[in-house]
Amino acid sequence: MIFKHQHTLIECGTDEAGRGCLAGPVTAAAVILPAHFEAGLINDSKLLSHKTRNELRKIIKNKALAYGIAHVFPTVIDEVNILNASLKAMHLAIDQLSTRPEHILVDGNSFKKYPNCTHDCMIKGDSRFLSIAAASILAKTERDYYMERLGIEFPEYGWQQNKGYPTKTHRMAIKRYGITPHHRKSFRLLPEQYTLNL
Repeated sequence: MIFKHQHTLIECGTDEAGRGCLAGPVTAAAVILPAHFEAGLINDSKLLSHKTRNELRKIIKNKALAYGIAHVFPTVIDEVNILNASLKAMHLAIDQLSTRPEHILVDGNSFKKYPNCTHDCMIKGDSRFLSIAAASILAKTERDYYMERLGIEFPEYGWQQNKGYPTKTHRMAIKRYGITPHHRKSFRLLPEQYTLNL
């Protein structure tokens, strides 16, 4: 894994979690790491265990020069679509950075220019660049915590386990109980063989 894409500008990595979910926010994080940050086990959050992600979350928050985390909720997702909502979440996370970045590494192939800042989109960047991997860990763990808390209020949907993703349990709960204010109405919540009044 490469630490930085370039070595002359203050660089942050950004990534999101929850794009493919049926419920809950899309969550993004942005992270600026110090020059001699120790990589350790940091990698794409999807490749790490729940325990490792949570341990790394603490290390990243303690050692990062700056980080920001932002949610964009289903009402906005339904209004602007999930891609634009994901990019909005990234911008909101970058807005929170106490150190202003001069260059942004973005996981994926899409981004909207951030003011006074250059950027590069990196396919599979969360497994190639430490700052993106760190952002993916913060985004994933923050969103998981949010959905676990929300799952206490709506236990029927299994959010403490599935985090809002389209599992069979989640879809069957939608069929049985209907939707909540936390569901994304613009998404296909049930397969065609089911009927659902929105």
